Amino acid sequence: MTEIHPMSFQLGMINCFAEMVAVGVKRLAISPPLHPEEYRRIREASEAIVTGSGIRSYLEKSLIVTDLQSSDFTRGRWSILYFREEETLEAYLALKKQKEVLEARNAYTSEARRRISTEFMRLLSYPEEAIQEKISGGGNTDPFMLDQS
Repeated sequence: MTEIHPMSFQLGMINCFAEMVAVGVKRLAISPPLHPEEYRRIREASEAIVTGSGIRSYLEKSLIVTDLQSSDFTRGRWSILYFREEETLEAYLALKKQKEVLEARNAYTSEARRRISTEFMRLLSYPEEAIQEKISGGGNTDPFMLDQS
């Protein structure tokens, strides 16, 4: 396979997601999971993409784990959230807090997980059919990431 430059790959994904957010295809988009040193290398370019796209971003150092992805997928990595409206970020943070409260109360049941996962995927603008398919699949399936090593 042709060698892939990791930084170019990550910024290409970010640029694509930023455009989808900017034109309203996605309410919320997430960068690929980045090791902190990777984030430091792409931060300036990511911010230029955000500015050029007329959207906003938020550095998330502990992405919510749902049926969309496993904790292993993001453990030790940071993600950049991309959005247009501040209320989208607020909705994400509220959902994350809701999950934390449920876990602290030992009330994060399979029903609660399904609900949180569904709401997270709706924030990401997944079609309902895709949400139901992922939810009925029996748990998280990490998004495909081309091996960059």
